[in-house]
Amino acid sequence: MSPDQTAVEYSAKDIEVLDDLEAVRKRPGMYIGGVGVRGLHHLLWEVVDNAVDETLAGYCDVIKVSLHKDGSASVEDNGRGIPTEMHELGKSALEIVMTRLHAGGKFSKKVYRVSGGLHGVGVSVVNALSEWLEVWVKRNGKIYYQKYQCGKPVTELKVVGETKEHGTKVRFKPDKEIFETTEFKYEIVSQRLKELAYLNHGLKIMLVDEREGKEKVFHFEDGIVGLVKSLNRNRKPLHDPIYIETTKNGVNVEVAIQFVDSDIENIQAFANNINTSEGGSHVVGFRAGLTRAVNEYGKKHLKKFEPVTGADVREGLTAVISVKVPEPQFEGQTKTKLTNSDVKTVVESAVYSGVLKWLEDNPNSAEILLNKFILNKKAREAAKRAKELVKRKNELVTTLPGKLADCSSKNPEERELFIVEGDSAGGSAKQARDRRFQAILPIKGKIINVEKAGMARVLKNDEIKAIISAIGAGIGKDFDIKKARYRRIIIMTDADVDGAHIRTLLLTFFYRYMRPLIGGGYLYIAQPPLYHIKKGKKSYYAYSDEELKRTLEQIGDGEVQRYKGLGEMDPQQLWETTMNPENRILIQVTLEDAKKADELFSILMGEDVESRKNFIMAHSKEVKNLDI
Repeated sequence: MSPDQTAVEYSAKDIEVLDDLEAVRKRPGMYIGGVGVRGLHHLLWEVVDNAVDETLAGYCDVIKVSLHKDGSASVEDNGRGIPTEMHELGKSALEIVMTRLHAGGKFSKKVYRVSGGLHGVGVSVVNALSEWLEVWVKRNGKIYYQKYQCGKPVTELKVVGETKEHGTKVRFKPDKEIFETTEFKYEIVSQRLKELAYLNHGLKIMLVDEREGKEKVFHFEDGIVGLVKSLNRNRKPLHDPIYIETTKNGVNVEVAIQFVDSDIENIQAFANNINTSEGGSHVVGFRAGLTRAVNEYGKKHLKKFEPVTGADVREGLTAVISVKVPEPQFEGQTKTKLTNSDVKTVVESAVYSGVLKWLEDNPNSAEILLNKFILNKKAREAAKRAKELVKRKNELVTTLPGKLADCSSKNPEERELFIVEGDSAGGSAKQARDRRFQAILPIKGKIINVEKAGMARVLKNDEIKAIISAIGAGIGKDFDIKKARYRRIIIMTDADVDGAHIRTLLLTFFYRYMRPLIGGGYLYIAQPPLYHIKKGKKSYYAYSDEELKRTLEQIGDGEVQRYKGLGEMDPQQLWETTMNPENRILIQVTLEDAKKADELFSILMGEDVESRKNFIMAHSKEVKNLDI
């Protein structure tokens, strides 16, 4: 095949060589995982992690994080201060750290035995992706200062004062040309700093939000035990937390464990203070050690004891795992999964011996837990038999629910499922839809509250069974998003209190039993209009009181109808306003802050009435569009 003569010539002169930080600006996602909300906050975490590394080294006990009115953020610590002496490369050590990838004091173990900023790219990446960055270093009795723009120094390193203090302060403003948003979220920052204070007992972290005039101090002497208690404060614990701490082969392991009266598993794992949300070798070791200890104890103390599985043991488990590793290995720069194989062995051994000893020392609590695990095992086996029976009878798993009006397309990527409140609205939606790619599943009333009900009761609920069957990807630990029959699952309820309640129940179900749908961006909430305005032969729709006011100001007086429910719209109106991809408003359900969502679901849908009451009283003034 002859080359295309019209193609642009490709030769050596076309090969670009970018310096370190230009490469970061060209491909920021490679270094911080993206340019959305998560990537923006990753910048702050890189600077905070450097300060916490000084804590791990034993030199810092106070960190101050400030969110400034101009959109910048600053992190100040009382550690040793970044070295300012001249480096052999002909620049100050500070400038080298700020402008060179893979430059830092963390590659050998002389300065930092353990650190989160292992790759040496953290603060230089922050510098590269910032409109400007300023750094102050208190060291050797002096205060040093330097400023950068887009990663390049715009001032020389200079002495701006004298001090008896020591430490580093970095202030930076994320570049709006790089990021989709440059607004730091108070709740996200607060949650992470609180987490770090729990993981490093004795460390004081101050958060100042100048934008809202808020200040918080996080300081927890009981460490991860306090974190476990905090995670379970809206649940019913079955015993006091189990705490295990040991160091072996240079690896420090801390584990806190508490079981609650629930079937929800909540494991939070950290390596060198970094939240390893995808788990890794420390989580694998923890699970293996826990299951082995339980079976060892059961075999020794119970007659005719049959071993339980890890899944049986972990129902109702809340655990925090924190490891400090001299040479951590992560998947990717964003460090969401630990891969050190030796850590698995250390954690498994520590958890096995620690849990076994606790069970022996606390026979009453051990009996309660063992009975729970055995019941979990029986329920799992019963559910498995029921599932096999259902498969043989060709019912739940293989047969679609009778009330599902499916679409004709066979391509899951273009198919969407509307879960609609009520038969009346379901009937209108079936008439309104585009049958080629839109399926309708009407549900009656309020589904079961899965926060209070166990798996066995959940699977008996007809509406839940219909949803599971229609989506076709399983449930709970067996859920496989690749088998989902629809790319968009859209909750469509009335714009009133009952509709909001049904929507919350559905969201709780998806969060607890089909969470990958939310993580994968499959779940949406339809937003039907609140008002229909008619003037002459023309129709207008308003989705809020403010929009109604603006519309009436533009067109003058008109006939206004307040929709109380989806059933009040005829099929054509429902299509035009809520189902037509060209006009509709869909709100994608995300889990940017999964921990906050988990806490909120527990408060609103759980057993603790007092917590729910306090939450409602605290937030009642924020409620809008509440129908009385």
